This record gives sequence, C-alpha cells and structure tokens, in this order.
Amino acid sequence: MALRVAVVGSGPAGLYTAEALIKQAQDPVEIDVLERLPTPYGLVRYGVAPDHTSIKSIANYLRKVLELPQVRFLGGVTLGEHLSVEDLLACYDAVVYCTGAMVDRHLNIPGENLPGSVAATDFVNWYCGHPDVPTDRFTLDSPEVAVIGVGNVAVDVVRVLAKTADELSSTDVPHDVLERLAGSQVKAIHMIGRRGPEHAKFTLKELRELGELANADVCVRPDEAVVLGADFPRQIRGNIDVLQSWAAREPVGRPRRLDVRFWLRPVEILGSERVEGLRLERTRLSEEGRVVGTGEFETLPVGMVLRSVGYQSVPLPGVPFSTDTMTVPNQAGKVKDREYVAGWLKRGPTGVIGTNKSDAAETVRTLLADRPAGRTAEIDDLLAARGVTPVSYADWMRIEEAEAELARTLGRGERVKLVGLEAMRAAYRG
Repeated sequence: MALRVAVVGSGPAGLYTAEALIKQAQDPVEIDVLERLPTPYGLVRYGVAPDHTSIKSIANYLRKVLELPQVRFLGGVTLGEHLSVEDLLACYDAVVYCTGAMVDRHLNIPGENLPGSVAATDFVNWYCGHPDVPTDRFTLDSPEVAVIGVGNVAVDVVRVLAKTADELSSTDVPHDVLERLAGSQVKAIHMIGRRGPEHAKFTLKELRELGELANADVCVRPDEAVVLGADFPRQIRGNIDVLQSWAAREPVGRPRRLDVRFWLRPVEILGSERVEGLRLERTRLSEEGRVVGTGEFETLPVGMVLRSVGYQSVPLPGVPFSTDTMTVPNQAGKVKDREYVAGWLKRGPTGVIGTNKSDAAETVRTLLADRPAGRTAEIDDLLAARGVTPVSYADWMRIEEAEAELARTLGRGERVKLVGLEAMRAAYRG
C-alpha cells in the first residue's frame, strides 16, 4: 500500500516537500497538497514583487510538481475550519505542515495602532492581489510615506511606491490596484534603518534596482553613509559602495524622492485620528554592539507608516508551537509521531525561496526513516460528508486562463490577477 502524505501549504516549502517525497521514497507515495486559498504557490504568487518576473518564474517549476501523477491539489481547505489535526492523521500516514511565516513583527511604540500604520505584508498582499486584502485597502493619499526596515521586502515596497502605474501595467498587478497606484499622491518615501549601511539586510541586486528608478531620485545623506572599517564580505562591501555613491550625487528633479536613511529608530507614531507624523531618534552602537538612542530626535510629516522589521509564523490549530522561537518545535523536521514540519514554520523566516528545498529534503529524510503508517479513513469521504468541495488543479488552471484573458482584454501583459474569492469561484465554476 502506498504511503499517503498530507502537505499543508502549497508554497515553495510545501511543493518542495512533495517533490522530495517522490524523489526519495523507495516505495509508492501519494501526496495531497492542502491549501486554504483556491490558488497555489504561496509566497511566489502573493509575496514576490510583480515587477520581479524572473523570481516569479519559480512558479513554472512548482507547477511541474503539482502536475506529477502522485500529487493532488486540494484548494479551499482550511486546517482548523474544515479539518482538524486528528482528521488529517486519520486520513493520512503522515502530515507535513508548511504554512510559512504570515505576519509582521510589531514596532511596539506609541501610535502603532493608528489608521495609516500598517504591516508591510498587508501592502505587499494588496499589490499582489491576495484575497485577504481588499483592493480599496490603500488610497495612497499622503504626500510622504515611511517604510521601516532595510531588507528586501522594504526595498520591494519602496520600489512599487516610487514607480509609475505605466511602469507596472505589464505586470500582473490587479487592475483596481493599478488604478489606485495611478492616483497615488506620494511624493517622498523614507526608508529607515536602525543601524548603519553595513548592517542592512537587502541584497546588492535589489539595492541597485532602486538606483535605476526612472521616476524617483534616490538620496542618501553623506553623514549616514559613513562606515568605519573596510573588512566586510563582498555583498556588504557592494551595498556600502552603492550607498556611498548615491550620497555623492545630486537629485535631478524626478517626480518622486526616495530617502534611504540609517541610524534612526522609530519611537512614536504621531496623530490623533490617523498617522500624521513619525518621531525618530538618532542611534549608535554601544560597546556591546546593541543599538542605543542618542537623545537626538527628528520628526517626519508622513501620513502612512509601513513596518517591515521581520516576520513570524502563527500557530496552527492543534499543532505544537513555541512562542519563544515562533516556530513549531521539531527535530530535523519531526514534530511528533506522524507529524512533521518544513519551511519557515520549521526554522523561522530565514534564507531565500531556494533554501526551502534543502530544508524540505531534510524533513522528508526524517519522515521516510520513520516509515509512518496509521490512516484509517478517506479524505474525500470526510470532506464530502462536511459539504466541502476542494478546488482542484483543473479549477486552478481555469483561474489562470481567466487571468490571461483579463490581461488580453485590458491590453496588459501576460496576466492580470483576479482579486477576491468570488471572482476566482466564478472563473472555475463557469
């Protein structure tokens, strides 16, 4: 009898897990990939910036996994709503949790809950067409915006804010979102890091893209670009060189301005009914290497603050979870008997998309060495009894076809994302 495995989550971690199971298993294996949304690919579809088409092409690789005969896609099925952990263990020999890291960390400063103070992931989900975020979530009516963080997600956010709608029209940005970007009143974008240029987390490739913006001057203050020492790894040295070159040039008067700031930490978001400003304190490193305040403050007149200071996973119903590490406790991917974990839920939000491949391979080695078995029921019978009709891979193909047709109708690129579960259902139900 074939080993039957449930993979919860259809992002890179989940689909690399499915692929590793097929490659490593000596005996037949059957894999159901369960996903709460009607659409697969997770972060690749809803986290990668729309103008990063080369990274989004990873979906073409993941598609081949879903098309393997041993793999079945069950979309629109939610753990904790339609199924419990006990249900999964009754229907499968093993379960692998691969739901990623889904929420931003907080700044924990006064005013953070004011309207206009939002997680960068909400903004990313908005321009990527995630059905959890309505297209009217953002109006972009403030002339100045602050983005807290100097990692790749922060760079993506400021790049989308800085570009024109015309520059994004050939991407898969939802059309309602594109129209709101076209009406953006944003003129100044502040990207803010607590430490210096040598501590920034963005990659050199991502950073250089900012310097190629046609619609925005990119500015760095010379005093904030000063770096002590020269013995840095090549990646960091490259970042420093780029930032210092920007500090040496003058703005040319483009419609928007991007200020890349360092050695500043948010201490308060100002405003009575919504965000009206951001108070920052100048920082330095203590002898122990910790960021400390200097008592020197400045205020930016921003109307929106987007925090991008890291991510964390959220607990799954019925699955062990550590609030210290914000991960599922595991040993080489094993959680407990017949339960396993892979991806950011396993190790935290580290690495790039490809890191999930080796991570998944480790979990699968552990799983196969255990030779788990124990299913006593059929998932199709259980879902049918509860009135749940999963979204199939063929249904997902109909969504893709509808998005391609929408792009042709609008004269926009290869596809334009459908937004909202109802629009997706209409596409596959006909």
